[in-house]
Amino acid sequence: MKKALYWDSLENNRVNCTLCPHNCKIADGKAGVCKVRVNTYGVLYSTIYGEVTAAALDPVEKKPLYHFFPGKHILSVGTNGCNLGCSFCQNWHISQNPDSGRNNLPAEKMIELALKEKSIGIAYTYNEPLIWFETVLETAKKAREAGLKNVLVTNGYINEEPFKELLPFIDAMNIDLKSIKNEFYKEECGGSLAPVKITIEAAVKSCHVELTNLLVTSKNDSEAEIRELVDYIASVNREIPVHFSRYFPQYKLDNEMTPGEMLEFAAGIASEKLEYVYTGNVDVKEGNITFCPNCGNHAIVRAGYDILRNDMTGNKCNRCGGVIRGVFQ
Repeated sequence: MKKALYWDSLENNRVNCTLCPHNCKIADGKAGVCKVRVNTYGVLYSTIYGEVTAAALDPVEKKPLYHFFPGKHILSVGTNGCNLGCSFCQNWHISQNPDSGRNNLPAEKMIELALKEKSIGIAYTYNEPLIWFETVLETAKKAREAGLKNVLVTNGYINEEPFKELLPFIDAMNIDLKSIKNEFYKEECGGSLAPVKITIEAAVKSCHVELTNLLVTSKNDSEAEIRELVDYIASVNREIPVHFSRYFPQYKLDNEMTPGEMLEFAAGIASEKLEYVYTGNVDVKEGNITFCPNCGNHAIVRAGYDILRNDMTGNKCNRCGGVIRGVFQ
C-alpha cells in the first residue's frame, strides 16, 4: 500500500481520483475502475506499489518497438489492473484481475536487475502501466539517473497533468490506439477516444512513439474506419511507425481471429499515407521490414523478433543516406 498521487478529498470519506479520465468518485472501502486504487478511510492508496505479476527480458521488438534500439533487449515488468475494460482484452488474466498473484520488486531491484542483464532499460508493460503511476514515476526517475531507458506500453488513458509529470522521464512509448471511433471506446472498452488522442499528440512532441491498432474482427476493421484512423495518424506525423496486430478470441469476445488478409489489407491502406507500417502476430509478406522511405531499401529485415539484416548506420540508410525516424545505435 502506498498513498496515491492525484486525488482530492470529498465529503463522507469519499475521494475523487484524478489520475485518469474516469475521475472516479470512490467511497470508503471501495476501488476505482482500475481495481487497484483503493479508498481507505478517506485516503486513496495504490495497492500495487512496487509489485509485479511478471518480469522478463524481452526483445524490444516485442513491445512492439521497431525503431527504438532494434535488436536490443529490455527488462519488461508489469502488474495487475487496467483503467479500461476491453471486451477483447488479450491480457485479461492480469489486467482485469487485481488478485492474480504478485511479487515485490521495488524500483531499486528493477534497476539492479536491468543493469545485471545488460538491458537497455525498463519497459512498463503487460497490464496498463499508467495506473501503476507511483511505481512507474519513481522507477523511471531512478532508471534515468542510472543511464537506463524508460519505455511505456500503454493505452494512453491518463489525464494531462499526471502525464506531463511523467513524460520527461520516458524515452519511448507504444500507444494502443484501439479505434478512431469514440463509440468503439465507449461500447467495447468503457472509455473514450479524446484523451488517448491528447496523449498521442503530447507524447510525439517529447519522445519516440509507435502506435498499435489491434484489428478486432467485425468491430473496428472496416475499410472506412481504417482509412479514418490512418488519416488521423498522418495528420499528427506520417512518420510515426504503426503496427496492425492480430486479435485472438479472448475474455468476453469470441469473434473470429483476425484473418491475415485483413492485416495485409489494413497495412496496404496505411502505406498510402504513412512511412512505416508493420503487421504483427501473423506472417504477412514484408510485414516486418523497415523500408527506407527515400529509396525503398530493406533497411532492417526481421524474422519474428530477430534482426536478420540491418543496413543502417545510426539513423541513416546505408544505400542512400536517407534518415529513418527513430532511435538507433
